[in-house]
Amino acid sequence: MNAPVAALDLAGLSMTEAADAFATGEVTATALVEACLARIAAHDGVVNSVIRLDREAALEAAAGADAARAAGQAPGPLAGVPMMHKDMYYRAGKVSSCGSRIRRDFRPTVTATVLERLDAAGAIDMGTLNMAEFAQNPTGHNAHFGHCHNPWSPEYCTGGSSSGSGAGVAARFFFAALGSDTGGSIRLPATICGVTGLKATQTRVPRFGAMPLSFSCDNVGPLVRTARDAARFLKVTAGHDPRDPTSAREAVPDYEAALTGDIRGLRIAVCETSFLDGAEAPVVAAFEAALAALRARGASVTRIAAPSMRAINAYTALVSRVEGAAIHANWMREAPGDYAIHLSSRLYGGYAFPAHLYVEALSRRGPLLRQFVAEALTGFDLVATPTLRTRVPTLAETDIDADPENWSRFMAVSANTRPFNYLGLPTISIPCGFDERGLPVGLQLAGRPFAEATVLRAADAFQRETDWHRRAPAL
Repeated sequence: MNAPVAALDLAGLSMTEAADAFATGEVTATALVEACLARIAAHDGVVNSVIRLDREAALEAAAGADAARAAGQAPGPLAGVPMMHKDMYYRAGKVSSCGSRIRRDFRPTVTATVLERLDAAGAIDMGTLNMAEFAQNPTGHNAHFGHCHNPWSPEYCTGGSSSGSGAGVAARFFFAALGSDTGGSIRLPATICGVTGLKATQTRVPRFGAMPLSFSCDNVGPLVRTARDAARFLKVTAGHDPRDPTSAREAVPDYEAALTGDIRGLRIAVCETSFLDGAEAPVVAAFEAALAALRARGASVTRIAAPSMRAINAYTALVSRVEGAAIHANWMREAPGDYAIHLSSRLYGGYAFPAHLYVEALSRRGPLLRQFVAEALTGFDLVATPTLRTRVPTLAETDIDADPENWSRFMAVSANTRPFNYLGLPTISIPCGFDERGLPVGLQLAGRPFAEATVLRAADAFQRETDWHRRAPAL
């Protein structure tokens, strides 16, 4: 066993660094949990990322992990690593509020597959995190549990709906968190809070035991510090689950082994329009610098005419609204006043779409995916875009309950992320700079179906070339 780590900010380690340090005996799980608890106690009063903190259970689990390692038991790939998760992943007997008044006291009888897989890998679950109500906004506002605040500057939004996950990882409250992504809800808090967020191929990670929002567009995935973290997390959580018949049966590769740092010959396409339309100058500057960093690692970058995104954008909104309305139909009849204003109005709108348009949106999904791949990925391995076209907005600027005039700014947040949910493509957001106010900017990379290894390899190479992912808010 190596000597214990001295003078090290344990909470500042990445997830893989923490797991590897625990495995070699450099740190104890108890020390890791205590470091995270100290950060939460000191700073969550401002950030408001935590809904339920299971302090004693986490310390007990850490003591058990330390004892197992001392006894010579081989640690799992995430052994000893404290995590917290968006409050929509069910754990039997524990309250899962889904960020809502309606489910404030809901105790599920099942445990989500992803939580079971993280448990088996040795991760320590410290509790649950703030989120947009029923995962239905891209900014992180929550009328019931209070808005989550950006740790870089509290008056700014965190991105949503996985607000507590992105803010908490950025604030070094824990090493990894589950988010969910139906229109960008992993990638948006990742870019806005300056961390790494991965949405894998649709169906790559089982959804059993996760609150549904849209059957066709929901994805399970991590918010972490690095692409290597995301690779290890995905390896643990991906793979078919018989309790989720929609989950893919594709073999799960060793994603971490693909992170060679070598992207010579990798071909990246940049769509000249659509994803850059209306992009603000600081975002464009950071994006261009990110492309230069990828070129420096050996990738080629080619600008192409963008495929038309009009139909994809329209169908994306239609599918998520109709499916969300169907899921909430009983509550909307019985307790419509328990929803935030913007959410009830969104759900009511979902009942107005004719059935034939919903069927059309589903039937066009395959052809539009093939068209996008043909037009944007033929001859290329990845498509690169800014994750967010604008600078990070404030909470006030995107509060549509307070002022409906904020609607266009509110919806603009997810303009570059939504299409990849309808298309089902694997997509990652990684930090690529800061604007003049000191707020993060994100780079989004998307690949072909089940090409997560390629997406992660490029993201990891970029993070070897830059240090944006190492920057932390001062709090």
